[in-house]
Amino acid sequence: MPPALQGALIGLGIGVFLFVFEYMALNKQVNERAKKYNKAPVFDITEKRRMAMVRNFIPILAGGFALAFWIIWG
Repeated sequence: MPPALQGALIGLGIGVFLFVFEYMALNKQVNERAKKYNKAPVFDITEKRRMAMVRNFIPILAGGFALAFWIIWG
């Protein structure tokens, strides 16, 4: 497998892991806040922006890993 592809796949895997971890952490906070205020759990705009920021970082992370693997092992 070419080093750049291998790096991109590893970066993609790490990015997806970070995205899932961030979602689970935010979901826990939203549920705790909803229980505290006796309301339905809803993501507010700040939490939506955090998720969008992590989502938009995934391709950058994959590209960075691909470039690093290509430079180091290519």
